[in-house]
Amino acid sequence: MSCETARILIENDDPGLDEHMRSCPSCIIGAKAPYYTAPAGLDAKIRQALKRETASASPWRLWAIAASLLLVASIAGNIALFRSRIDPRDVIAADVFSAHVRSLAGDHLLDVASSDRHTVKPWFNGKLDFSPPVKFLDGFPLLGGRLEYFDGRPVAALVYGRNKHVINVFVRPEAASAGESEETRNGFHMETWTDGGMEFRAVSDLNEAELRQFVSAWRHG
Repeated sequence: MSCETARILIENDDPGLDEHMRSCPSCIIGAKAPYYTAPAGLDAKIRQALKRETASASPWRLWAIAASLLLVASIAGNIALFRSRIDPRDVIAADVFSAHVRSLAGDHLLDVASSDRHTVKPWFNGKLDFSPPVKFLDGFPLLGGRLEYFDGRPVAALVYGRNKHVINVFVRPEAASAGESEETRNGFHMETWTDGGMEFRAVSDLNEAELRQFVSAWRHG
């Protein structure tokens, strides 16, 4: 109890408590503040902690322990609420950009290196629960492919080139939140589109005009 007067009234079972609660700013704030459901098992943990401290702790010590645990629960609830408001599309976009950067920075650009789509496409058999389209595109040579993971599921990453630039095309079954969009982060451009029940995300440090040219060639190829 943050209000000393309210604490004294409670301890003395004073009938004036109701009137105090209606007029005291601190008590009103406490009553109107937002609350969140505590995580499962928190009640049991609080009770166990209180039992351990009962023998040697003062009443004020017990208040402090309970208040601290409830504060943690409140923070956890606010974090969960914040996460629930994050747009899933933003999460996937961040994963796609990260996967593209990792492929350029490390040595895992390709699991299968080939310019032959009839070699790359069969390589995914048995590794995915869908068959990604692999296209020959004039001016954008196929370099190969690899596996990536988004939302805990494997997706196909098809790798194309353009004047020493790399284009990653991430392919997965179309998600409910999918749609057409363009986005740029840290100098990398991403084009998103859907076709034939599949979602495609092409990412590269190519200029936006050339990346759009690539997407147009893919969609009409």
